[in-house]
Amino acid sequence: MRAALEEARAAGEDGDVPVGAVALATGEIVARAHNERERRGDPTAHAELLALRAAAETLGSWRLCDVTMVVTLEPCPMCAGALVAARVARLVFGAPDPRAGACGSLYNLCADPRLNHELPVTGGVLEDQAAPLLRDFFATRRT
Repeated sequence: MRAALEEARAAGEDGDVPVGAVALATGEIVARAHNERERRGDPTAHAELLALRAAAETLGSWRLCDVTMVVTLEPCPMCAGALVAARVARLVFGAPDPRAGACGSLYNLCADPRLNHELPVTGGVLEDQAAPLLRDFFATRRT
């Protein structure tokens, strides 16, 4: 999670929502990314999607069955759907997202037996460090 927090800080420095993600395989980071929607002008450039793409390229397969995704913020429906589609083994996130969270807050796409894949989710990891990054980022935009 500390590496994902570093990525989140980089996103904030770039003027994007401070969300970071890392993909782990056999305990090693195989991909890392942060939100780049503003920089790329791409509404799909969420940290999770960028990290999934990089992990698939590094590992040589879109099936990420041995990957743990670590994200600073609970994934949205788009990102949760991508985690399911990629067959990710596990998700770990920091801060819950009561407005758009799709891994337990609003929806639970990662544990929906109607879908073709389910993955265990652990939330609240270093939430005390992830949540303030988001609060502070949005506080500066509201003043």
